[in-house]
Parts: sequence; C-alpha cells; structure tokens
Amino acid sequence: MATVELRFSALPEHVRTARLVAAAVARRAGVDEAVLDEVRLAVGEACTRAVGLHQSVGITAPVKVALIEEEKQFSIEVGDEAPRSVPGERGPGAAGDDGEIEAEEDEMGLAVISGLVDDVEVSAGEHGGLIRMTWPTTPPAVVLP
Repeated sequence: MATVELRFSALPEHVRTARLVAAAVARRAGVDEAVLDEVRLAVGEACTRAVGLHQSVGITAPVKVALIEEEKQFSIEVGDEAPRSVPGERGPGAAGDDGEIEAEEDEMGLAVISGLVDDVEVSAGEHGGLIRMTWPTTPPAVVLP
C-alpha cells in the first residue's frame, strides 16, 4: 500500500494544488482516465469545505490529505480539525443564526461530493472531520513479448 500525504495551510489558493496532486497520483494508481475529472472535482470540493471550516472557527492547523493506493482501489482522505458538536449539544460548530447558513453550505458540499463519488464515508466529531472517497483501479496492462 502506497500513501502520499499532503498538508497545506487552510487557504483557498492551496486547494488547486491539492486537486492537481490528487489527479496525478490517481492516474498513476490506475484510476480510469474517464473518472479523473470527478476525482479532481471531489477533492477540490472536500478541500474547499475543510478550508472553510478551518477559517470559520479560526483554526491555523493545516488541512490534511492522504492519497492511498491499495490493491484494486484508490482512496483519498481529506481531514480537518474543526470541532463539531455531538447531536443535542451546543458548542463550537453548533448551528446558530450564522451556523444554519454554514450548515446548509456544508450539506451542499457533501451532496456535490456524494454525486461525484460512489463510495464516500464522512465522519465528524469534537476533534475534526474526515471525508474518505474511494475509486476502483484497473491493474496495468501486462505486455508480453
């Protein structure tokens, strides 16, 4: 299993770099060429979401991206450190007047990612969140002499 890790300051201008790196690593891992645009868009959306969450809470920690090549699949994990409250509690990340607008934007971003990627897992808690997206890969063609 090969893994490439990328960390970047939570600034919008770094999202493009994450998209380009993700597409290059996905291509090398064997993700179908026809799907690379979806990979690029999904990573861009997930990274933009993480940057927005960091900025809205004032977190200076970097956004983390892991590109994981496994047998027959390629996964990308985008992690943030923005705290989310446990359902029923009020606290950082809880919906208020501005929180309701942010929650709607967050749901829209997750809907876009879900529309682009068939296999998506989203988790969040008091220490941050993680989006894991997975695509199938095709083994390289074997050329016989």
